[in-house]
Amino acid sequence: MDELGGSMTFNHYPIGWAHARDTPFQWTKQVASHFGGTRNALAISWPKRIKASGELRTQFHHVIDIMPTILEAAAVPQPVSVYGIHQAPVEGVSMIYTFDDADAPSKRTTQYFEMFANRAIYNEGWVATTTPNTPPWVSVAEADDPIEGYEWELYNITEDFSQSQNLVESNPEKLKKLQRLFYIEAVKYNVLPLDSTKVERLDVRNRPSNIRSLKEFTYYDGMIRIPEGGAPDLKNKSFGISAVVEIPEDGAEGVLMTRGGRFAGLGLYLLEGRPVFYYNLCGVEHYTVACSDKLPPGKHVVAVDFNYDGGGVGKGGQATLTVDGKEVASKPTHCNNRLM
Repeated sequence: MDELGGSMTFNHYPIGWAHARDTPFQWTKQVASHFGGTRNALAISWPKRIKASGELRTQFHHVIDIMPTILEAAAVPQPVSVYGIHQAPVEGVSMIYTFDDADAPSKRTTQYFEMFANRAIYNEGWVATTTPNTPPWVSVAEADDPIEGYEWELYNITEDFSQSQNLVESNPEKLKKLQRLFYIEAVKYNVLPLDSTKVERLDVRNRPSNIRSLKEFTYYDGMIRIPEGGAPDLKNKSFGISAVVEIPEDGAEGVLMTRGGRFAGLGLYLLEGRPVFYYNLCGVEHYTVACSDKLPPGKHVVAVDFNYDGGGVGKGGQATLTVDGKEVASKPTHCNNRLM
């Protein structure tokens, strides 16, 4: 327990805790259709302006309303252009009107929600939501029609804050009106087309890239970190890494190249002067290919070649470590070449 939240902890929590922390709402992060995935508390403190202290405000608002609130508070007009670049209109609603009047009618009357085809629409106290087809802890979504393949639910949140009573059977006409309103908002704010995929859309290979055709990459001293989209793709293929090093008289150690971190990834480094290639498969399997001798002073080329077994995704291969072109260690590494 004392290690939770520290450097030794992978800071994602089990689904049971996610559900518990979202009480009394249904569902969790990633599920934009229900308040368990979208609703959060907001505290605003401005002693020189807000006379009330410790009071609640129940008007319905959205995260996009924070910027207009700050602009109004600072008496700054919404920018039309920034450095000559025309800006899209700010779509939120300022919340300052609530500061002095707890009972003021909400100026946010309608708001859509959508993520991974889980969607909802709020309108004047009513919320229509889709029933999630795939739980958020399942990486590969079911291949359902994102339009017709979802059931819908209906809630009156002025009387049912936590969305516990589904009114879809008792008020089908209300549901139809809200469904229509969702697609009006979806067209207006460029939500369409809907897409229920998860892992596929997060794969950087699906994004535009000016390095995709490159076969060789050269990096120089002083680089600290580069994003995955700007790095070579090492997944499910053979690859080689080489580093030119100069060892001083008193020896050297340290990282030459690393990808990932404590909980998964790979690295090429010197440990007590010895070249080492290391692969950590999600903390489940650890593979080390190391030279038994220290590098003598002078310039050297340290390299590792990973020869992928092929035959599909997530297969292993043979990792061979060389120094100045001579093999010093070789070992099968049944890693899946995933980028962590």
